[in-house]
Amino acid sequence: MTRVRNNHLFWQLVLLGLALVMVAPVVWMLSTSFKPEGEVMSATPRWLPQTFTLDNYEKLLTRSEDFPVVRWFLNSVGISLVTTFLVLFVTSTAAFAFSRLHFKGRDVMFMVVVATMIIPAQVTLIPVFLIVQKLGLFNTYAGIIIPGLASAFGVFLLRQFFSDIPVELEEAAYLDGASVFTVFGRVILPLAKPALATLAIFTFMGSWNDFVWPLIITNDRDLRTLPVGLSIFQGRYQTEYGITMAAAAVSTIPMILAFLLFQKRITEGIALTGLKG
Repeated sequence: MTRVRNNHLFWQLVLLGLALVMVAPVVWMLSTSFKPEGEVMSATPRWLPQTFTLDNYEKLLTRSEDFPVVRWFLNSVGISLVTTFLVLFVTSTAAFAFSRLHFKGRDVMFMVVVATMIIPAQVTLIPVFLIVQKLGLFNTYAGIIIPGLASAFGVFLLRQFFSDIPVELEEAAYLDGASVFTVFGRVILPLAKPALATLAIFTFMGSWNDFVWPLIITNDRDLRTLPVGLSIFQGRYQTEYGITMAAAAVSTIPMILAFLLFQKRITEGIALTGLKG
């Protein structure tokens, strides 16, 4: 019994050590963002700031003429929220069709959709860019959002979850006179909240952190998203580590908060999806 406890303690310490290694860069980033520049460049760096200051964040906001960080932040929030909502709508309807509706070629179409997951994004980058440009969506918010709405991963995730929902619930709704859209909206979606929450947070994080597509599809400074804008900012102020860390913190904190708020849903959604195959 003592040996088992020692083994548990050992692995707990190992996991704690790994967790500290993962968290350390984030803690250092936040700590540095609250330090004056002189303390940042000190020969004996400390984890916690000796002099707590918000000057780095004030400088970040006061340089809005050249680097409109607030505008970039709002762009990222708006684009990520709209993308997440539309992806949930598109993928949930497609997943419902693949899991519940019966039509010719359904399984083959689903296999084709899943097969697209193995295609690297770099392969389709130029064709998608040319299509968006031909449609007149270059340098627009729509051009940033629309190409990301087709999520094969989202269709696969939700289809597996929908397939595990008992068919008897739908049959009972149909006997009561419900339509297909009523069953989808009032029976399937409420039961699929864990999977929808999981897909929502993954989509939001992916859209928030996306760098390549917003970079090549826009050339207007005011249309930039936060990751693209901050890469320009860091290139300009790379020697000012305090303000650079403040900029990085502005970009990172929303993701940390989103994960902390929805981590239970993420774990639940992943645990419950695809258990029955």
